[in-house]
Amino acid sequence: MSDYENRWKTVSVTVASGIAWVTLDRPEKRNAMSPTLNKEMIDVLDAVELDDDARVLVLRGAGEAWTAGMDLKEYFREVDAAPEIVQERIRRDCSQWQWRLLRFYTKPTVAMVNGWCFGGAFSPLVACDLAIAADEAVFGLSEINWGIPPGNLVSKALADTIGHRQALYYIMTGETFTGEQAAAIGLVNASVPLADLESHVRELAEKLIDKSPVALRTAKHGFKRCRELTWEQNEDYLYAKIDQSLHRDPERGRDEGLKQFLDDKSIKPGLQAYQRER
Repeated sequence: MSDYENRWKTVSVTVASGIAWVTLDRPEKRNAMSPTLNKEMIDVLDAVELDDDARVLVLRGAGEAWTAGMDLKEYFREVDAAPEIVQERIRRDCSQWQWRLLRFYTKPTVAMVNGWCFGGAFSPLVACDLAIAADEAVFGLSEINWGIPPGNLVSKALADTIGHRQALYYIMTGETFTGEQAAAIGLVNASVPLADLESHVRELAEKLIDKSPVALRTAKHGFKRCRELTWEQNEDYLYAKIDQSLHRDPERGRDEGLKQFLDDKSIKPGLQAYQRER
């Protein structure tokens, strides 16, 4: 088991049974994202990415919140008074982990939204591959209530995830919505009672662990890139990604899957994954 105990001040990490449980750990601040947390999350993602024991990353929050967004005092008021070059570095750290690293992370990522999810939290939420929320979770784009528009790439995240009217409604009104509503508009994959949230996420992570890591990475990266390309560009790109995955996969998953289906008659690939050697 990997040991990350006390390595970071604002984030805690535990790796067990293939799952890296990454916890934003500022419960007294509803896990608001400060410059320190943003900088530490870059290091966390780098460490977990290179950890062979971690097959899936679950991002969750300590206490009653996932994250209440950006820390108003440490990220805004104090940064506003800093030199311009310092402001640029702090903004870069924020974007680096919240979408640049998470969006094309080499391992599957699941957002486990246990509570408050506000403002800037929408960037890492959408950057994660999958998301499961508690029914009791509360979502909101409260920036308009502070006299500002949503920051970072929150609007882009919503534009890529939920419908035009729904996005503008919450952006312009600042109204909150529940985990169940988040699932209904497609912001998260599912919403379950808070008491069942961890077990539901664990079950999902175990399904991902059973898949070929190379195929998973190729599939999710291919999907995310294809949203930005033309049909012609996609044809070239996705065929190239398939060829790349075949070349890089040490398990030779495609060959093994075909063998088990065509020769051994031991699986039905439309209903189950090929049996991987552990």
